[in-house]
Formats: sequence, structure tokens, C-alpha cells
Amino acid sequence: MHISAFGAALRTPDLRRKILFTIGMLALYRLGSVVPTPGVDYAAIQRCIDVVQDNSVYALINLFSGGALLQLSVFALGIMPYITASIILQLLTVVIPRLETLKQDGQAGQAKITQYTRYVTIGLAILQSTAIISLARTPGALFSGCNESIIPNDAIWVILVMVIVMTAGTAVIMWFGELITERGVGNGMSVLIFTSIIATVPAQFAGIWGSQGPFTFAMTLAVGLAVVAFVVFVEQAQRRIPVQYAKRMVGRRMYGGTSTYIPLKVNMAGVIPVIFASSLLFLPVLLVQLTGSQADWAVWVQQHLARGTGSIYAIIYFLLIIFFCYFYVSITFNPVEVADNMKKYGGFIPGIRAGRPTAEYLDYVLTRLTAPGSLYLGLIAVLPLLAFDLLGVGSRFIFGGTSLLIMVGVGLDTVKQIEAQLQQRNYEGFLR
Repeated sequence: MHISAFGAALRTPDLRRKILFTIGMLALYRLGSVVPTPGVDYAAIQRCIDVVQDNSVYALINLFSGGALLQLSVFALGIMPYITASIILQLLTVVIPRLETLKQDGQAGQAKITQYTRYVTIGLAILQSTAIISLARTPGALFSGCNESIIPNDAIWVILVMVIVMTAGTAVIMWFGELITERGVGNGMSVLIFTSIIATVPAQFAGIWGSQGPFTFAMTLAVGLAVVAFVVFVEQAQRRIPVQYAKRMVGRRMYGGTSTYIPLKVNMAGVIPVIFASSLLFLPVLLVQLTGSQADWAVWVQQHLARGTGSIYAIIYFLLIIFFCYFYVSITFNPVEVADNMKKYGGFIPGIRAGRPTAEYLDYVLTRLTAPGSLYLGLIAVLPLLAFDLLGVGSRFIFGGTSLLIMVGVGLDTVKQIEAQLQQRNYEGFLR
């Protein structure tokens, strides 16, 4: 990257406005993440956070809100209700013909699906805020091992105001994300998640330096940078399947005769399998907390899943990520649909017949490509449970798991968008 490229971006009036607008939205987002919800004892929450700060399960829950969730702030729910709603709509598109038709209707259909996603987001925000506040009313339920009274006055009108405030906070975050996508730089929702993760970096660095000393800090930083380089390499890796289009006459003009390729990434699923797996592992822990069961299964959950550490947790987590990786790729990439579209426009893969043989070939390549992709994803996700535990920093460090995948992915995507806008204006750009 070149300093001159940043200067060129800031000297371009419309690009400068987009960058400054994005920074302004992110500042408002972080402000709402530290404003407490009415009715919450902020001092009691801080004492409880100190009790559970080394628990990786709580760290994972708090990840996407940038520390706002456990503080029960106005933006406590963060962007997670919108992400969950988007995933739900994406899964339903496969099984509901009406949604599949809308998806194929272009921009108008996509606008309708976006509207449905907003409705589902508000519904999920109401459910999640109600569940979190219900746990917070009982000392020790939300924060295991901390018996502080987080909500001193649990009158029904206080609870109702808290639910409304948290739900409204989710709606505002969703609006921020759409504004950034429309008027700023990058994908709004992704940039907000990126900001939430980055916001915890200074405190984590300070915590490692203070508790482990400069040597461990330096070793952890070196390992982290090596992992980042590896993740960037794999995230950029792709299998390019060549596609040729036959020449065809339409009226008096000749079309086709060009060559292109289908880019299949090694990690086609992105970070979604990690989110699915971590959410599924948290469900039994949440069930035990809600029911207070002392049965054998509940004791096993408390021993092996509640703290989010240990070999059994890591193995289950790893296997679930591999399963969800194959599952998500299978529903997001349809080889039959791609082969039909290629055949419709006269495209073919050299050496492969059009139609069904092309679909079978794409499925074969995708299956073999997903194998190393899923193993890579599982390895990166369990990395904080393994390597960093040996260094004594565990879940307090950011160079591993879901946070690293999101940071690298969003960072690369945003830089590419700025690079594309600079190149449109004949600037050199970030990369030679």
C-alpha cells in the first residue's frame, strides 16, 4: 500500500465524502455501544464482566457487539439479529418457491427480500432482548458465578422500556449499515461487524501486556501476524474453471467467441459455518442456564461446553464447522443452475459436454475444493483454544477464530472497493 494512494483517495471529493461519512456512522455506532440501557446498574455489570472475562463462551457472545452485549447498552444486540435474519431468508429461499422467484426477479425481487429481512430482524430483536433481560433479572443467570443485581427495579414497565430501547437500537444499527452501503465505503453490515471486533483490540493488547509480560506479548503478536498472512493467502486462493462461449449470430451481429472463468474460492462458505457451529454449541449451555437442571446431561454440558475450552469442546466445534461448511456451500452454489445458465448463453467448459456433465463436473470440483476449505476453517476457528492457550492468553487475543476471519475478509473487500474507485479515476491505487 502507498501513502500517496490514501492521499489520492482523500483528495478525490466524492470518495473523501464517502470515507468521512463512513467514519461518522462508525463513531455514532460506537457511541451507542457504550450508552447503558435505562434500568441497568452499570457498576454491577462491570463487576460481573470482570468475573467472566476469561470465559471464551462469553467472549464469543460479545464478539459481534464490540463489548456492548454484556454491558446491556442501547446497541447491546448489535448486528446479530440482522445476520440471523439474512441467513434464515437465505435458507428459506431454497425451500420456498415464492422467495426463489423473488431472488430471480433481479433488483425488484431483491428489494422485496430485503424488506422481509428487516421484518424478521425486528422480530428476532424483540425475542433476543426479551430473553437477555429475562436472564439479567435473576442474579447469576446471565453471568455465571456473579450474583450481582443487574436490574434493581424489575417492574413490568421498566422491562418493557428496556425491550423497546434494545429493539430500537437494532433498527438504528440496521439503518446505519444500509446508509454506509449506499453512501459510504464497503458493505455496511460487514464494516459494522469489523468495527465491533477492532474496538476490543486495544484492551486485549493491554491485558496481554499487563498479565503476561512483554515476551509473551511479542510471541503472541508474531504468531498472530503469521496466522493473518496465512488467512489472507487462503482467502484469496481460488480455483478458476475456464469457460468458453461459442460464436452465434443475432440479426446481423456476431456475439460470443470470448473466454472467461468461474472463480471457485477455497473458502466458499466464509465465516457462516463458524457462526452456525458456535451458536449450536451455545444452545445447550443456554438451556441449562434457563432450566437450572442438575441432570447428568446438564452436568456434562457444564463441564465440557460451558467454558468453551477443553479437548471435547474443540473436537465437537471442529466437526460441526466441517459439517456446516459442506451444508452451506451446497445450498448457496447450485451446479445444475450454473450449468443451465452456461448452456443457455452458449458457454461450455473445454473438454466437458454442456448440460448434465458440466453440472456433475462442477459438483465434483466443488466437493474436492470444500474439503481443504472446511479443514482450514475449522483449524482457524479452534486456534484460540490450542496455540494461544499454550502462550497463556487464550480467548483474550484477537488473532484467531471468527474475529480473524471477519477482519481479514472485510478488510480485503473494503480495500478492493476503494482500489476500484481509485482506478476508475486513473489513479495508481493501493497496489502496483
